[in-house]
Amino acid sequence: MRLSTASLALGLLAVVSAAPAPISKRALSSNDTAVLQLALYLENLESTLYSQGCYSFTEEQYLAEGFPPGFRDNVCLIAEQELIHAATISSILLENGVTPVPNCTYQFPFSSPTTFVDLANMITSVGIGAYLGGAPLLMDNDVLLTSAAAILTNEARHDAYLRAGLGASPFPTPFDTPLSGVFAYNLAQQFVVFCPMQLPIIILPKLNLTSPMPPPNLRPPIPAGTPLMFVWDPSLFFVTVDPAAPLYIAMINQLLPPVFEQLTITGTGMGTVPVPEGVGNVVFAVLTTFSGGLDQNQLTSFGTLSGPAEVVIS
Repeated sequence: MRLSTASLALGLLAVVSAAPAPISKRALSSNDTAVLQLALYLENLESTLYSQGCYSFTEEQYLAEGFPPGFRDNVCLIAEQELIHAATISSILLENGVTPVPNCTYQFPFSSPTTFVDLANMITSVGIGAYLGGAPLLMDNDVLLTSAAAILTNEARHDAYLRAGLGASPFPTPFDTPLSGVFAYNLAQQFVVFCPMQLPIIILPKLNLTSPMPPPNLRPPIPAGTPLMFVWDPSLFFVTVDPAAPLYIAMINQLLPPVFEQLTITGTGMGTVPVPEGVGNVVFAVLTTFSGGLDQNQLTSFGTLSGPAEVVIS
């Protein structure tokens, strides 16, 4: 028998409240609060996405596109679990006197079960990256860190199931890719129509990937050397950039240092770079004037002109 979302959420919150050192009874640091608010912002986004994937299509529609029996039921279960994640984080914030960031109004560009799952893979990858990137900020709160890790592993199970449903590898790379809070928050903005409360995180100029699109069923992987076409608006840069200066795409993937590729400019605010060797799953790309030598923290702090854009490689 499947418990309702409300019952599961209440049960989990009761366990948290009864723990010997409950999260909700520990004072939250500013870092704790920032990580939790961003996590909630992303959980709200994912909860709405998966709810739409559950109710927009029937089991027959999923089956007709090649998904296994019961796939829709599991999409609905993922939606319930995302709601539990959001309710748990909200409770922790409220019990510490912090107003949780509310749900926004979202628009998701999918029109079929397959396009929904493709999009869910991309958005869930951002959530996984945000939890990984936020982990170092929780090192002074071991209970909170463990709880965040428990959500992270559940998110990874969701993504593996989605990828398997597409016929792709559930685990295309040996490592997932950590994301800074700024980059994760900016990637979420493309789906936000209106939000009654935004987080105090800078919104960067957009960088858009125009080609290629992810391969069908994420197979075969986009091969190294394939041109990636990006577009951006130079008038939105926060700094003045010499129009004759070379520009680069820094690509963040797994635990590797960012890979920098010089753009071949094809017009105002557009250019191409090749897919580098050794990358896989999803790559997060930013536009920069730096030719190399920066890590993700430095790209986040001062090295990014626009971005990030998410590139699905495999």
